[in-house]
Amino acid sequence: MMTDFGEFTLEGYRDALASGNPTPGGGTAAAVALSQGAALAVMVCNLTIGKDRWMDGWTHSEYCLRIATPLMSLGHELAAADSEAFDSVMAAFRLPKESDDEKEHRKDAILSSTRLASEVPLKTAKEALVLLECLPKLAEVGNANAVTDVAVASLLVSAACKGALFNVQINADGLPDDEGGSLLQEVDEIREQAKILSREVMAAVHDRLNS
Repeated sequence: MMTDFGEFTLEGYRDALASGNPTPGGGTAAAVALSQGAALAVMVCNLTIGKDRWMDGWTHSEYCLRIATPLMSLGHELAAADSEAFDSVMAAFRLPKESDDEKEHRKDAILSSTRLASEVPLKTAKEALVLLECLPKLAEVGNANAVTDVAVASLLVSAACKGALFNVQINADGLPDDEGGSLLQEVDEIREQAKILSREVMAAVHDRLNS
């Protein structure tokens, strides 16, 4: 049964990260950051929609709300899946390797678990990128009193995206060259898009603060 990090207290989650166990680790932290960033985005949308002063931002806030709301829970699901995937990799490496059959079974288990350990953070990164795409305009047209909350949301979501990509990168090294190479190319593309979007959000935030 997967751990529900959404049920943890902040102290419990912090202590779990600080433990001597390899999980939860960076991939889980990235997914939790996605959930937190999404929650902040939802807050800004709710502070905008229905407020006459920010009427120009209603439509985009409703759009962002549809993207961000499910990510609050999905982030926690991905956090649990990331920990479980890495635990499976560790379990595969501990399999016996005395006979030829055992060696083959162990090899297959390592490959399949490593593949999953790449797929989970890749999904985290992709979901984060989708949310990042709606934040520059939210900073422009959302409730101006919450523009710094958009900035923090962006920082969290950017960390989620880039952090998850590091996990994809390290696991891609354990995959066949063609498969790993394709993943690394995708990592580079997502990372570059995230960098551009992050800068756009910060530029919009600074413009709004200085206007």
